[in-house]
Amino acid sequence: MAATGGIGIASIFSGVAPLILSASDASADGKPAILGGTPYNQGAYTHWPVIQDGTEEKLLEVFRTGNWFRGYSADSGIVSEFEKAFAAVNGAKHCLGVSSGTGALITSMAAFDVGPGDEVITSPYTFIATINSILSHFALPVPVDVDLDTFQLSAAAAEKAIGPNTRCLMPVHIGGSPADLDAFLDIGKRRGLPVIEDACQAHFGCWRGKSLGSFGTTGCFSMQVSKNLSSGEGGAILTDDDALAEKLHKCHNNCRGKTSGSFDFTYGVMRAVNYRMAGMQAAILLGQMKGVEKNADIRQENGVYLNSLLADIPGVIPAKFYPGVTRGAWHLYMFRLDQEGFGLDREKFMQALNAERIPCSAGYGAVDWVDFARKTFATKAGERIYPKKTFDDVTERIGALPNFKRLAAESVWFTQNMLLGPKSNMDVIADAIRRIQKNAAEIAKA
Repeated sequence: MAATGGIGIASIFSGVAPLILSASDASADGKPAILGGTPYNQGAYTHWPVIQDGTEEKLLEVFRTGNWFRGYSADSGIVSEFEKAFAAVNGAKHCLGVSSGTGALITSMAAFDVGPGDEVITSPYTFIATINSILSHFALPVPVDVDLDTFQLSAAAAEKAIGPNTRCLMPVHIGGSPADLDAFLDIGKRRGLPVIEDACQAHFGCWRGKSLGSFGTTGCFSMQVSKNLSSGEGGAILTDDDALAEKLHKCHNNCRGKTSGSFDFTYGVMRAVNYRMAGMQAAILLGQMKGVEKNADIRQENGVYLNSLLADIPGVIPAKFYPGVTRGAWHLYMFRLDQEGFGLDREKFMQALNAERIPCSAGYGAVDWVDFARKTFATKAGERIYPKKTFDDVTERIGALPNFKRLAAESVWFTQNMLLGPKSNMDVIADAIRRIQKNAAEIAKA
C-alpha cells in the first residue's frame, strides 16, 4: 500500500487547538514544572476518536434501514461493504468483519483447529487479549523473549521454542511497529506452521510497501476505541486463502456458512460461536476510513522526526524498526528510559513529564504468562490436559526472558493522537524531556 499525502491540521484537531509553547517560560532551560516552573506544554491534544465527515450520516442511514444484522446475507449490506473496502485498502483478497480484535484472534485459531494440548508461540510484551485468545481454545501460550531494540517478538527465540505441540506462530506488531515478518514467514513455511499476524495495533503500517496484516496466513485487527481506526469495539481478519475465508466465516457464525438472503441451518463441524460484526460498527468504520491513511502518513512523519530529536538526549532510546518497514502504524510511540544514562528512574521521569502536560505511561508490566496459564488451568479438567510438568517444561524452554523484563521496566509510551499535528508538536515533547534531563539531579532529590 503506497503512502499518501498529508491532511490539513484543522480536520485532524476538530476544533481542539494544537500544542503551543508557553509564552512565559518557553525554554528547555527553564525550571521544570515538577520543581515549580510553568508547564512546558500550554496546549491541548486532540480528543480521540475524531469523527470524520460523513460518519454520522452513514450511521443514521443504517439505523433507519433497520439492517443492523449481517446474518441475512454475507455478501451484501453494510458489513460486507466495510469488508470489501478494508480488504481493498490493505491489498488483501478477503476480509471478515468481527466483533473485536480478541474475536479475530479466537476465530483465526478456530479455523486452524487449535485446541487442548496445542501450543501457540507469541510475544510476552502484549495486551492480555493475545494470551486470553489462546487460553480460550484451551491451548497453551508459549511467550518467548523479545528483541530489546524493536520491542518485538524475537524470531530466533520463537524458532528455538518450537516443539512437537506447536500449532501456530503469533507475532504481535506491538504499538504498530512491525515484527520481523520476513523471518516469521520463513519459519512458518519451513516448519509448516500458520502465521497469525496480531495486527490489532497496526492499522495501515507497511512492510516492504504492503500492509501489515496482509502477509500472514491471517491478519487480525482491533477497532476498539483507542485504535487508529475505531468503532468503539470491532475487529477484522484478512486472508488471501479462499477456503480459509469460508472456514473463518463459519467459525465466527456458529458453524454456519455464507447465505444469500435466507438463514442457513446447515452446520459445519468446528469450534464456533458468534463473533459477527454489527451493522452499526461497520457504518462507523466506513465513515472513519476517510482520513486514516492520511493520518497514518502524519504519524509516520512525526514519529520519525521525534525519533531523531529524542535520540540525542542521554538515556532516551526510541524503539527501532526492522529494515523491511516502509511505514509504521505508530499506535504507540515507544521508547526506553535508561535510568543511569538519563539520571532519573522511570517513575520520577513520568511524574516530571506529566507535570509538563506531556501525558505518558509505562506500558505493559512483566507478567509471568506461563504462571498465568498455570493458574487458569488449575481445575480438574485443566490438570488432566496440562500436568505440572507441562508448565515446568515450557518455563525451561523459554528461559528467563531477560529482554522482556528489562523492556517492561524501562518502556515509556505516548498514544497515537499525540503524533497528529504539526512537527512543532514533536519539538515541544523533545524540549520538555530535555528540560527534565538537564535538571535530573535536582528532580531526583525532590
